[in-house]
Amino acid sequence: MIDRSMEAIKNIEFRLANLEDIPHLHHIESRSFTAPWPEEAFYNDIAHNRFASYVFIEVDGVKAGYCGVWIILDEAHITNIAVLPEYRGRKLGEKLLCKMMELAKEAGAKTMTLEVRVSNHVAKSLYKKLGFQDGGIRRGYYTDNHEDAQVMWVNL
Repeated sequence: MIDRSMEAIKNIEFRLANLEDIPHLHHIESRSFTAPWPEEAFYNDIAHNRFASYVFIEVDGVKAGYCGVWIILDEAHITNIAVLPEYRGRKLGEKLLCKMMELAKEAGAKTMTLEVRVSNHVAKSLYKKLGFQDGGIRRGYYTDNHEDAQVMWVNL
């Protein structure tokens, strides 16, 4: 396998996901999480949930990650954010979340929330860097191991 962490990124683009992108969303999801969402969950959100949007980060033409959000009234809720393992460590998650924060604000959201595993110190550090604050604990939130989730929020 090629170590992509040392390669220079030449081109980063963001784009909204559509129904044809569901296999790509699911691929990134499956490579990123121990309890990945099924393809049907992405299909239901994209096809039927008017509150949901998914944004890809494309690196040199490769779908390297995605972020999902539900925007209801003036609140945006991050459903998932994931970057393929071989693209991690290059601030792509940060760029992706910043883009989603910008899009949510443009759509009228005033706050954004998310849940993160209490053990995921890398993600929590990123969220705090971007202004997210601790908002509480959801006990046993994750179905794979019943780990608690830290609720975090930020004013946009």
